[in-house]
Amino acid sequence: MELIFLGTGAGVPSLERNVTAIALAMQQEANSIWLFDCGEATQHQILKTSIKPRKINKIFITHMHGDHIFGLPGFLSSRSFQGGNDVLTVYGPAGIRDFIETSLCTSGTHLTYPLEIVEVTEGQVFADENFTVYCKKLQHGIPCYGFRIVEKDKQGELMADKLKASGIKPGPIYQQIKENPTVTTPDGQVIERKDFIGPDKPGRIISILGDTRNPEQNSAFVENADCLVHEATFEQSKADLAKDYFHSTTAQAAQLAHDANVKQLILTHISSRYQKADNVWLRQEAQAIFPNTEIASDFFRTTIPAKK
Repeated sequence: MELIFLGTGAGVPSLERNVTAIALAMQQEANSIWLFDCGEATQHQILKTSIKPRKINKIFITHMHGDHIFGLPGFLSSRSFQGGNDVLTVYGPAGIRDFIETSLCTSGTHLTYPLEIVEVTEGQVFADENFTVYCKKLQHGIPCYGFRIVEKDKQGELMADKLKASGIKPGPIYQQIKENPTVTTPDGQVIERKDFIGPDKPGRIISILGDTRNPEQNSAFVENADCLVHEATFEQSKADLAKDYFHSTTAQAAQLAHDANVKQLILTHISSRYQKADNVWLRQEAQAIFPNTEIASDFFRTTIPAKK
């Protein structure tokens, strides 16, 4: 699993940061890419990466502010010309259906693939054999959500040495044991899978939050995440301004990461008042509270490795 930050700015695009869009690439796990928010010019940002738009089959919208949705109609339209035939599902707050349908209708856009739109509320919004996605309402000026992506635990490794010690030689029988609770060998020996499989490999957890103030209220939702992606629109000294505009500071996001026992914190949604050179001291503000903090710039990538 890899996070690719296509846009890391707040409010309006700047020369150094485009507005918000984050891709979660899961080619090995699910042969797909999920997109979180789709600010203006997201499809242009995608062109500068190896991402194939046809591989994007889910888009999660945190809220309806323009810097998070104005790139959506253009991306949906262009995907028709870029080999996208599979169904694409958009998850978002109330109003996302009207926004999409009105944009496509008034522009005379006809998609070549099935489009599903799901307006979310708090709780589980999606589940399949590999992942479950939950959402939580955040404190912002309009309805806004955070998403928690939970990978399901994977079956442990087959204990080949133990099988050999029991007289079971390598061969197709090993695959049968992995796939079935009970297997009878040709000589009549009954093998219980549970006796020859190691502990399950725990799945990874990624939490991606939309815009929010008072992030401490989200501690239980992001708890034990392997990676927390959090906005940090303002520096620590601008806490009052952050509160007025329903946003967070570097220090507030770092305190949440510390209190919720997350493994890694990535800050994004940085105000255009800060330039690239400011990343150093903005990062230091957060690292003073939570050392494993990074500030994302456009096209920053990070891998969330599988757990042992």
